[in-house]
Amino acid sequence: MLNQVCVISIYVPNLNKAIDFYTNTLGFELNKQYGPNIASLVHGELPIILEENNNTTFNQDNKITGVVLGLRTEDIYETVKFLKDKEVEFIVDEPTNCPPGKYISFRDPFGNILEYLQFENL
Repeated sequence: MLNQVCVISIYVPNLNKAIDFYTNTLGFELNKQYGPNIASLVHGELPIILEENNNTTFNQDNKITGVVLGLRTEDIYETVKFLKDKEVEFIVDEPTNCPPGKYISFRDPFGNILEYLQFENL
């Protein structure tokens, strides 16, 4: 199993407000918008994805926490099997289509969200 960080996703409650903040405040450049809920920022070889998501979690101060580390896999189905054998807590346990290919989502033992992505057409 390949353990290489390939993307950092940031779940936000309002994509337009997030794009405004990351571009106009932090100086990132908008790379591409994938419909109304997902956009990518120019960030070298490790993309930053902004995703509007109503299922974000909140910390004790009632602030949204939604940074997700994306790991690359060559065989997402084998990765699902491996993680299920390890009794990982899944959020999305069936490979699901997304703009670059397929993904699954799960939590580490502390509740942090991670995703495995299998890219198509690289």
